[in-house]
Amino acid sequence: MSFLKETEKYIHDVIAECGYDIENVSLESSSRRDLGEFQINVCMSLAKRYGKNPREIADQIVSKFDDRFLNVNIAGPGFINVTINEKYLLDRINSSIDNFDNLIDKLEKKTIMVDYGGANAAKALHVGHMRPANIGESLKRLAETLGMKTIGDVHLGDIGRQSGMLITEIKKRKPDLCYFDLNYKGKYPKLEITEEELGEYYPAASNDAKENPERMEEVRKITALVDKEVEPYFSMWKDIVEVSKKSIKKSYDYLNCNFDLWEGELSSLKYVPDTLKVLEPYMYESEGAKVIDVKKDDDKLEVPPLIVIKNDGATIYATRDLATIYARVKLYNPDEIWYVVDARQSLYFEQVFRAAYKSHLVRDDVKLSHYWFGTMNGSDGKPFKTRDGGVASLNGLINDVKTKLISKLDKYDESEKDKIADILTVATIKFADLLPYRTTDFIFDIDKITSFEGKTGPYVLYTMVRIKSILNKANMNKYSIHSVYSETEKSIYIKLLEISKMLNKAYNEKTLSYVCEYLFDLCSLFNKFYGERSVLNETDELKKESYIGLLNIMYNVGYKLLNILAIGVPEKM
Repeated sequence: MSFLKETEKYIHDVIAECGYDIENVSLESSSRRDLGEFQINVCMSLAKRYGKNPREIADQIVSKFDDRFLNVNIAGPGFINVTINEKYLLDRINSSIDNFDNLIDKLEKKTIMVDYGGANAAKALHVGHMRPANIGESLKRLAETLGMKTIGDVHLGDIGRQSGMLITEIKKRKPDLCYFDLNYKGKYPKLEITEEELGEYYPAASNDAKENPERMEEVRKITALVDKEVEPYFSMWKDIVEVSKKSIKKSYDYLNCNFDLWEGELSSLKYVPDTLKVLEPYMYESEGAKVIDVKKDDDKLEVPPLIVIKNDGATIYATRDLATIYARVKLYNPDEIWYVVDARQSLYFEQVFRAAYKSHLVRDDVKLSHYWFGTMNGSDGKPFKTRDGGVASLNGLINDVKTKLISKLDKYDESEKDKIADILTVATIKFADLLPYRTTDFIFDIDKITSFEGKTGPYVLYTMVRIKSILNKANMNKYSIHSVYSETEKSIYIKLLEISKMLNKAYNEKTLSYVCEYLFDLCSLFNKFYGERSVLNETDELKKESYIGLLNIMYNVGYKLLNILAIGVPEKM
């Protein structure tokens, strides 16, 4: 249990001892440190309920406090201000130097599936794939930190027109392959195709189909055959997807996005028949299609029926998403399924979730949630594009950021520079992506986010490397914080006590912005401390041990929080 939660329980018991019934007590950080480090704001609500003067209630409560609080005072109508006794404070900080879990509160254990990434097979990743991957990975890691079991699924878009595009392009370039020989009677071999060929073939096919109606019609026909699992096209497409996965995985691996499952729409096909059996009693025919009515009486906006089967009998994206839910429940029995997908899909997910609950495809206590996010914009305030107005590739964006950072690492040789730049690039991109509140739009300004000053990934990593460098030079295995020697140190320790509330708030609101802000504040406090104290030159051994203890807990906390953001720390910068 965290120190604050433990203290809140103590205050709750004191209030109960005074004869007052209260559900929760919150110890809030004070903006007036001269009055106290924390404030207790319960007396006004108790006064209203019990018909008493709030200051009288406050006096009654504080009279029963033990020595864990100093500078206890009552302000205004009944705000109780307290300062933590240094002994209690340092006992908890010392016990947490090498034990991060001692600072946080684990939540009720659940199994949570996180659906994020959403890349389309056989297509290059673009900047639109960055946000769901970064946010989804970090939400997954945050949940794990707080005690959840998580299962991350990339959920590839591996059914769709790209299958027809690729297969028609292969046919155009390699017409003699057995797949296109109508008289071929043998067993079809595995399709041999490289990542490089896929990268070349899809853009060529797409451009040609846009200009050539006959080509587009052929694409449609092949796509329909793949969707109906007609051979040899279906097997060809599965082989293409497997090659494509390797390319997609490289990009996600670079961003430290690690998926437990590499499944997609293709994986759901075998569950479609069973899913349709569950859905059948709730579907009705509308203009030849089969739909489920998902509107509610209290809807403020119109929610149209969800189409499950098209009028030509074909399944669609919604069918496969419902089949995916069916499979996830059957195989993993999750308590919650989180979909990290942009805001444009909000109505669609509302329809799918309602259909899943209405048909009892999932139990009512399984929570299906869509956590959408704001748009990443360029410096012009418009959705991020290339200079010629096209959709920017993810690898292109990564290379632009890395090039900018390499120009700032002149003192290293080429091999070191490249390794450091890779870690810095990921930190730069992720910190910039996760710093804004999840649902807000933000400007992705490469010059600003690659700065070593301000709220940036490079600033945080530079601070972490500085802390690690001091610890390496000090080379002290024995350390303990004996006393608080400055207000800056006290501010650091109080900040560390607040970490559990911050993480719980980030989890409840499903945003990593609080983690980024906390990291920046912690690094700023360290740099203030660093400007005030010369740790390595300190001659007082007790002080030096205390400083080394402080640096160790700051580094360990920073490292853990950066890991939640899926950011690594270089050895030097």
